[in-house]
Amino acid sequence: MKHSTQTRTHLLKKLLATATSVAVAALVLSGCSWSGEPSGISERCQAKLSSHTTVIDIEQAENAALIAGMTIKRSLVPRAASIALATAYQESKIRNLDYGHSDSIGIFQQRPSQGWGTIEEIMDPWYSTTQFYKTMERVKKWETKDINDVAQAVQRSAFPQAYRQHESNARALASALTGETPAVFSCSIQLLGNPEPKAMTDFLTKTYGKKEITVTSTRGGLVIDTSSPRVAWAVAQGAVANAKRYGIAKVQTQQHSWQPLPWKLSDWEDDENAPTNQVLITFTTG
Repeated sequence: MKHSTQTRTHLLKKLLATATSVAVAALVLSGCSWSGEPSGISERCQAKLSSHTTVIDIEQAENAALIAGMTIKRSLVPRAASIALATAYQESKIRNLDYGHSDSIGIFQQRPSQGWGTIEEIMDPWYSTTQFYKTMERVKKWETKDINDVAQAVQRSAFPQAYRQHESNARALASALTGETPAVFSCSIQLLGNPEPKAMTDFLTKTYGKKEITVTSTRGGLVIDTSSPRVAWAVAQGAVANAKRYGIAKVQTQQHSWQPLPWKLSDWEDDENAPTNQVLITFTTG
């Protein structure tokens, strides 16, 4: 007997729903949980702050590093990154989306119709992050005001308390990726991309600014001179967040080094050869 298109669609949906239920039941029976966070065997990154651990995927890590790094370029305190990241969590889950409610797009779901810029501009994460910080800096007492309230003052969301739920995760990421807390950001990477030293140089310069860092190419990779140990740690942990995209095999700074491992989150290790106030980035051989 032939089924109509509508019937076949209904049957397919029913099969998918059943398969999902079986998968969830298997997880429960095995003692695992399904929280929506990256799983234990996936590529992922994490940041620790005191007793709190934030887990994100690689795409989110790359965007978070950019958002946090730009506070250094703009000479803003790390709290600015906490505000921006709490906002990005709520608006896009820290993803550069080309869709959203009405005409909202980008990491911060900014709207061309509301004067945030053109579609092309807003989809550029450096542009959209700059616009966010410019607007945030016009909020009175943003440095001390409640993080949720500052985010709401910038975004003017229909859900004015929604940013509050992301504050702990945002603080952990901001503390690591602004260099405020050293050696707490790590990633597990299954497969590194091709070595891209030129693209990584462009990322570093656009994100951290030429006043705070100087990037020099060497035969084995990049040497980044920084203005302070905190900036060195921001750059180093930002490099870890971008290791997959740019084919980074090793990061060294402040007598510590990091190398990606495919089967677990690789910790920062003591390394007496790692320089102070510099970051050394070594790329894969291709």
